[in-house]
Amino acid sequence: MALASSLVLATVAMPTSVALAAPSAGRGHAVDPQDAKLDFDSAVYTTITVTVDDRPVNVRWYKEICYVANPVAAAPQQPGGPGGGTTTIPNTACGYQSMNVFVPESAFGDQRAPVYFAVNNSGWMASYVKAGVTAGASYDSSTSNVGAALKAGYVFVDVANRSRGLVGADGSSPGKAPAAAVDAKAAVRYLRLNDAAMPGSAERIVVNGTSGGGALASILGASGNSAEYAPHLAAIGAAGIDDKGRSTLRDDVFAVNAYCPITDLGNADIAYEWLYNVLGTRDVTGSNPSPADAAAIAERFAAYERSLGLRNPDGTRLTAATLLDTVEKEVVRSAETYLEADPAHTIPPLGGTFEIASGGPGGPPTTKSYVNDWIDVDTATGKVRSVDMTRYLAFVATQATLKTTPAFDAVGVNGSTSSRTETNLFGPPTQAYLNYTEHGWNHNDVAGDGSGLDDTGLTWKQYTAKQSTTVDDQVHLINPMDFVGTRADTAPNWYVRHGTRDRDTAFTVSVNLDRALAADKQVTNLDYRLAWNQPHAGNYDVPEAMAWIADAVQKAGAPSASRRRR
Repeated sequence: MALASSLVLATVAMPTSVALAAPSAGRGHAVDPQDAKLDFDSAVYTTITVTVDDRPVNVRWYKEICYVANPVAAAPQQPGGPGGGTTTIPNTACGYQSMNVFVPESAFGDQRAPVYFAVNNSGWMASYVKAGVTAGASYDSSTSNVGAALKAGYVFVDVANRSRGLVGADGSSPGKAPAAAVDAKAAVRYLRLNDAAMPGSAERIVVNGTSGGGALASILGASGNSAEYAPHLAAIGAAGIDDKGRSTLRDDVFAVNAYCPITDLGNADIAYEWLYNVLGTRDVTGSNPSPADAAAIAERFAAYERSLGLRNPDGTRLTAATLLDTVEKEVVRSAETYLEADPAHTIPPLGGTFEIASGGPGGPPTTKSYVNDWIDVDTATGKVRSVDMTRYLAFVATQATLKTTPAFDAVGVNGSTSSRTETNLFGPPTQAYLNYTEHGWNHNDVAGDGSGLDDTGLTWKQYTAKQSTTVDDQVHLINPMDFVGTRADTAPNWYVRHGTRDRDTAFTVSVNLDRALAADKQVTNLDYRLAWNQPHAGNYDVPEAMAWIADAVQKAGAPSASRRRR
């Protein structure tokens, strides 16, 4: 049975950001012609059966619901992923702006069950609609978040969205930022529009994502009901945008369950280069092909970090001078939490070895040994005696090779045209990519790509000072750090994990997000930790994460109207 179904109804005030657009009786929303196209038909579903923990579960599958009235048509041939080539998509009309909704039998008549809202875009890549629940499949609720959600009686939603790499039917690139965030908000608005007709509650949406999906979950959770997205929502026919561009529905969410979020892209390069140059990690591991660039980018970090004005839980300021110590303390906390969780958990002694399994998709797993020369643990007490940060960062950079310099905005820089970095997330739909950082822009030397000083004759500062410039707005609209602590309706519940072996983004990015959330009075439940000995991955702690969700739902009480905005 769904946990929320046994809870007592509680009256909660509506955010002031939408108070003027109070829901009408019966529908929860004032109907306009566009929204009428987005009605949910509760009778149109396919019943499938799956097995969860060796027990059969009937599931109603509402297939490929288009959550916008004006979807952007896609080309039938789309990029094939990291392996190259192309893939053919059958749903060109709305395959990137639709969702699959799976309702377990315990939630068939439960409109108060939480909605587990899964976004699936790794690397900020476009995510074609997928079906996370497969007829006849077996799920173990201790390892599968899908199985755990179904067992808990949650409505499971797989959400597709536009983002980088998407090829439009007209050959353009309609997935440029902030398309992913706009689509996620549109999906939330669809659920709110149809809340009375659908199983589950749009007031209990828990957004789950990893990597780029973790970043998308974070911006969705941070920017609730911000009017800045209204023009973008109106363009795709999202629910709850009237003919004057006013919002009559909400897009805030209840909780965020994010893993290794690749976020704060406008500053991700400087964070990365600072972390892996401050102790000479790039040099030590032989991964510093552009030392001058790395040093120049890293030099910007201190001023950026200081500008955030963040503090640690003990009140100390979070600056470049204190961040290494902060990361070290988080590593210690991660190790000690891991040891405390299970008597069987061990960490190799100094001189012992970490045995780490790895392997790409479709390939056989391989196990490599790495000498522990960086963390000293007292096995009797389960406490960490010391961490050598120089050797720790070298360990992180050895078991997974460091990214290029720049790490996130490398296309067009120093002649690079093949980099898979996030540069193509930005710029107009008619352009392949646009550099979105000062270093990337000023060091672009690929003639004719329309980006950089070489093609525009303008430095980054001159270019972004122009009123017509949109790239800085694109960066802003996908950065949760710009919305946490503002008048946006930030989700009250956050569960964020970042693996201690994750070299895909700097640890400082998730630390900063945590400290910013901790300072936001709207956030009442924050659980952040570096996940012990985990790489760039997610959903490796299903029982812990699902228990956190259940606890958050129980403490919140049954859904009615939204919480009061601060």
